[in-house]
Amino acid sequence: MDEITVRNSGWITIPEIRDGFDGTLSVAEAHKNIPFEIKRVYYIYNLMDHTRVLRGKHAHKKLEQALFCISGSCDVVLNDGKNIQVVSLNEPNTGLYLGPRLWHVMHNFRNHCILLVFASDFFRESDYIRDFDSFLSYIKTHRR
Repeated sequence: MDEITVRNSGWITIPEIRDGFDGTLSVAEAHKNIPFEIKRVYYIYNLMDHTRVLRGKHAHKKLEQALFCISGSCDVVLNDGKNIQVVSLNEPNTGLYLGPRLWHVMHNFRNHCILLVFASDFFRESDYIRDFDSFLSYIKTHRR
């Protein structure tokens, strides 16, 4: 795993409990290995043209997320307005923390990818920034 250099992001590792022939169990817990309260869970799968699909293409004002590729793999482009980094998700127990004010695009979905997402809040359209130029303007006025 490469070090993540983009602000408001980082790796998350959840435990793997190996049970011999009975498989592996991984557990995600709010405020323990997921750094926020989990209010919403969703997953992306059955991508029809996985080589051309682009997901995300937005940022959030306040929402935090944790992404886990629980099957297959994908790449995530992170952009904090100054730094850009591409990271790969390919281990089911290693996820990516996405904090607020972070533009992200998921692409290059491979091997029947299933992307599991934990979110810190319910869906609110008003929290989304869906235009990149608007994102750049927003982060200039909302730096912490």
